[in-house]
Amino acid sequence: MEISLIQSKIIEIRQQKVLLDRDLATMYGVETKRLKEAVRRNIERFEDEDFMFQLTENEIYKLSRTQIATLNGGRGNNIKYAPYAFTELGVAMLSSVLNSKIAIEINKNIMRAFVMIRQFALNYAELNRKLDDFMAETNMQFSEVYQVLTELVEKKKIEEKPYRPVGFTIPTNN
Repeated sequence: MEISLIQSKIIEIRQQKVLLDRDLATMYGVETKRLKEAVRRNIERFEDEDFMFQLTENEIYKLSRTQIATLNGGRGNNIKYAPYAFTELGVAMLSSVLNSKIAIEINKNIMRAFVMIRQFALNYAELNRKLDDFMAETNMQFSEVYQVLTELVEKKKIEEKPYRPVGFTIPTNN
């Protein structure tokens, strides 16, 4: 399975990047209920939320609805049972539960997809930091240019003031 296809299935729920059980089942070539059965038989491996968690009704509602808050069209497109969301750690743990050659290969690609997404996020954060530094430096340079221009304008005003000689002047008749 292509890494880009896997990446498109990774979503963010509860500030965590996860894959839903139905997407994992499709990738592994098994029915979703069979994947859930394997997880339930080995639930002690997935008890912590940093491995897997079940979606709430509100989260299911958000996934089941389109932007105009209507049900997705077609039979089987809406979520009927609360799905499990597997984090990167949970997907890694699945490889020990689903012990087939296909599962191992798919898991390798899923791990690569998670790593690529994490790397992208790190690169994005680094780019933002560099942009912030650049903007701060540019603002400082603009401030310096503005200050020099202000000083030049003030100096020009002083130079353009009419000169009044000191002492006695003879009035001129125009």
